[in-house]
Amino acid sequence: MGLTSLEKIITLQRNPGNTRNLCILAHVDHGKTTLADCLVASNGIISSRLAGKLRYLDSREDEQIRGITMKSSAISLHYRSGDQEYLLNLIDSPGHVDFSSEVSTAVRLCDGAIVVVDAVEGVCPQTQVVLRQAWLENIRPVLVINKIDRLIMELKLTSQEAYIHLQKILEQVNAVTGTLFTSKVLEERAEKEEKEERESETLSGDQVYDWSAGLEEADDSHLYFSPDQGNVVFASAIDGWGFSIQQFAHIYSQRMGIRAEVLLKTLWGDFYLNAKAKKIMKGAQAKGKKPLFVQLVLDNIWSLYDAVVTRRDKEKVEKVMTSLGVKVMARDSRHSDPKVLLSAICSQWLPVSQAVLSMVCEKLPSPLDMTAERVEKLMSVGARRFDSLPEQTQELKKAFLQCSSEENAPAIVFVSKMFAVDTKALPQNRQRPLTQEEIAQRRELARQRHADRMAADQTAAESQKDLTHSGSTSQEGQPTGLRTAKMETLTLKDSKPEEEEEQKETFIAFARVYSGVVKKGQRVFVLGPKYDPARGLSMLPEGCSASDCVPEVPHLSCCSMESLYLLMGRELEELAEVPAGNVLGIGGLEECVLKSATLSTSPACSPFTPLNFEATAIVRVAIEPKHPSEMPKLVRGMRLLNQADPCAEVLIQETGEHVLVTAGEVHLQRCLDDLRDRFAKIEISASKPIIPFRETVVRPPKVDMVNEDLGKQQKVAIIHQVKEETSQGRSSDTLHVDSSGLVTLTTPNRLATVSVRAIPLPQEVTNLLERSTELIRILEQLNMSLREGKSLDVSVRTLEAIGELKAQLESLLQGRKWRNAVEHIWSFGPRRYGPNILLNSVESYQRPSVWQCLSRGDKASEAGAQAAVLRDFDNSIISGFQLATLSGPMCEEPLMGVCFSVERWDIQSSALPQHQDSLEEDSISHETLADSKVDGSTKTSAQAEGTEVGLTQARRRPEAASADCYGPVSGQLIAAMKEACRHAFQAQPQRLMAAMYTCEIMATAEVLGRVYGVLGKREGRVLHEEMKEGTDMFIIKAVLPVAESFGFADEIRKRTSGLASPQLVFSHWEVISSDPYWVPTTEEEYLHFGEKADSANQALKYMNAVRRRKGLYVEEKIVEHAEKQRTLSKNK
Repeated sequence: MGLTSLEKIITLQRNPGNTRNLCILAHVDHGKTTLADCLVASNGIISSRLAGKLRYLDSREDEQIRGITMKSSAISLHYRSGDQEYLLNLIDSPGHVDFSSEVSTAVRLCDGAIVVVDAVEGVCPQTQVVLRQAWLENIRPVLVINKIDRLIMELKLTSQEAYIHLQKILEQVNAVTGTLFTSKVLEERAEKEEKEERESETLSGDQVYDWSAGLEEADDSHLYFSPDQGNVVFASAIDGWGFSIQQFAHIYSQRMGIRAEVLLKTLWGDFYLNAKAKKIMKGAQAKGKKPLFVQLVLDNIWSLYDAVVTRRDKEKVEKVMTSLGVKVMARDSRHSDPKVLLSAICSQWLPVSQAVLSMVCEKLPSPLDMTAERVEKLMSVGARRFDSLPEQTQELKKAFLQCSSEENAPAIVFVSKMFAVDTKALPQNRQRPLTQEEIAQRRELARQRHADRMAADQTAAESQKDLTHSGSTSQEGQPTGLRTAKMETLTLKDSKPEEEEEQKETFIAFARVYSGVVKKGQRVFVLGPKYDPARGLSMLPEGCSASDCVPEVPHLSCCSMESLYLLMGRELEELAEVPAGNVLGIGGLEECVLKSATLSTSPACSPFTPLNFEATAIVRVAIEPKHPSEMPKLVRGMRLLNQADPCAEVLIQETGEHVLVTAGEVHLQRCLDDLRDRFAKIEISASKPIIPFRETVVRPPKVDMVNEDLGKQQKVAIIHQVKEETSQGRSSDTLHVDSSGLVTLTTPNRLATVSVRAIPLPQEVTNLLERSTELIRILEQLNMSLREGKSLDVSVRTLEAIGELKAQLESLLQGRKWRNAVEHIWSFGPRRYGPNILLNSVESYQRPSVWQCLSRGDKASEAGAQAAVLRDFDNSIISGFQLATLSGPMCEEPLMGVCFSVERWDIQSSALPQHQDSLEEDSISHETLADSKVDGSTKTSAQAEGTEVGLTQARRRPEAASADCYGPVSGQLIAAMKEACRHAFQAQPQRLMAAMYTCEIMATAEVLGRVYGVLGKREGRVLHEEMKEGTDMFIIKAVLPVAESFGFADEIRKRTSGLASPQLVFSHWEVISSDPYWVPTTEEEYLHFGEKADSANQALKYMNAVRRRKGLYVEEKIVEHAEKQRTLSKNK
């Protein structure tokens, strides 16, 4: 097929029924870009000889050097199938785990996906991730099993073995899809049950319980990949061939006279051909016969490879070519590399593009087939449910489903990422070919200029002669004049590039039109992720459009789409308008879109749900320019980088450092290169990676460092000794630490006292809180709005999720010390949603529960909640706790898995805001008396010591709220609470927590030992290893601290000569078992470790490194053994 013209593509864009938006997803190095090359070559954009070698969609230099894709890039292809013509918007995505955020941006814009799996490696970790991403976005996948030539050439399998191997791979892929489906069915089943329960409460009579999980009735036949369904293609993209069973069924139905439908059902499966009876029979395996697939399909391919590549049998090749009816050019048949001849034959016999594109057009949905479920999922953000959105917003669902390009249809566009393009590459700046007249004109101009120059030179030479004859002194005058003119032109030349340099990179939005027609220069609303359509509609005048003068609405802005582009891989083509259902590039949005956004001509449209990124950004580096004067350039460059990369984050820390946060080492390298060469264009220096740690407390250990049981009296002695040191160091007139770890602290003005104890949270609770951060955020928002007296419309699902979280916490926090703990949760921290808990264990203080949003319907509990009011300065305690959990005492890192229980909190009445109203004062004093009577019986030891403090509880009033927030008392209380938490933390055994990667390594048996060596050296530990069936590859699963992971991939490649390559994915936080403050105390420990504890303490090493980086005090001796130090004079 020849090159498709731009006009042709524009006509095809108007027919959404024949448009397919698809992306190619796979693990790294499974052949996505090579397959994309074959598809691009089918359109004549590149030569079919170069397909697989050129990697056309990898347009960046570093992508070509490293041989991996680092960004999603789109290209539009034209495909003709019979009398139908299709437009395919193909997006190639990266497979490396560091760039999985790019996969999310690609998946959002598509309706279908081609999942590529390597025939040798099978399902890899990233394959599972991309299948999950496709599932979450409700897009339909089709499967390409690639690199089948490796089964022939590398593993040297027979066709029968290869068939069994391919069956296993299909099973693996279907198993992944099956687990995703099962989880969905079980969720739906749970929802259905709850609905039935509600209904059954209203109905009387016997309830028969249904034990089935709902999996039996659920139809999952359409989900799985099976060659007879036509959603699997077997291919070798590098050799240019690929086939689906349909092609072979079609070929053999003509040859053998068997109906194509019969062949379709029997070509894959346990069927064989009975040559005598000329029938297809079942049970090939039991009878030891060759399955049809092996006999009719694989054997032919195997024999072709055998003839062409292995034995190079020219006569047989000739025979094969004549029987296939293939003609090959003489230079291909004479070529020294047999692969050239092979791909020449295969690309005519079984072209991969034909097989893949026909499967895509048949099996993947068009934009018109978008499901209502997907639309609702896209439009309901956060806690809001679709049916709670305004009427007009729900009306837009029809526009989505119709995907209409009518004039009156609202335009809805989603921008999934912004990417930077060199300004010279834009179509309007590209050099276009000159016409004949223009060439003639330029020739004439050049001649004219040349003639003028010759004449000028001649006159100058003559005047020079005259001057020398007359001996005039004005000779020097002329050159100076000339010199100044030259200088001026030079300075002009120098000043121009400055202005040009400003606009070297232009940002283009990578987007898709979901409804309506987008026109060049059209004005649209840009909806931020927090935009609320209900609020927007109430604030905007009726029938208002983006071109009108719009009043200020939160999270809503207007902008015009200056230019529209068709994305063609490395090139862009300018368009005047783009109808619904197409992928496009939009210019001129850099001012109003940061990374992703929803654009619409209707303010009723709700912003789309944010993209779900699989990778977490964890690698941080601090960046500074080599020359401090170039700081503004760096800041501008980092701003551009932040916009151009969907996953990278740029922030300025409290220390003033500019920090770049990336997903991994390769991603970091790419971001730094981009900063140097494209965005900032200056020399920069990056610090060593800033490794995150967490601080926690643990239960007192049972054994010491040499695994000796800590004897009762010895343990007591040691603890007393340590406690005495600590209490001596810390005890003062405002601070008291008792032996059980309870810390009592009084504010400097002696008006308030708090007692706090730190308790380690169980591991499961910490994990649960880590997983539920979004939910806790929503819970916090609900509580804030309830405190302010507003009501928020929350979806039932969110309330159920909050209820479930509470139930899980209750089930995990069992035992005497956690009794009623969940009801008494005061706050979560840091930042109000972290994995630490503040508990209210103050006997006399009943505050509203954090879970009050769950009991809104219940009248009795509402009455109880009314009785419980917030005490004054309640917020100060929370603020102190937030500050304490944000930076712990060990090395100012956030805390994790710590519960701070406030056991006493007294405020003297003088601390409370004074009011003129005598009645109110009277009521306060009465309460004070009553409360102090109640509290008198339960005086704690600290009270007995000295400060008798009257306890008050004032009713919360608006005036009081404004008065007490910023007084000196609240500030001191925050500081006291923070200090109390820190001392309580230090009174328990402290530990550091390190971030851990899970690491999957595929290696052959001979390099296994070296892999283990590298892992051991870097504090990694192997979880399990297994051998992949049918290959000599081992899969090793290990965990590795992030702190030790830098340079790990390179080292493994070097040590194993490139035979093993790891994939690192952030997994969890793990407590480092050694105590950073440990010193030998018992005799055994002295004997084992020596006085100086010679073996390096890993936790102390990490802790000191962080303290040194932050400029905190590090306790270390510069000189250990002064007498042993030699002077240098001896060496002279």
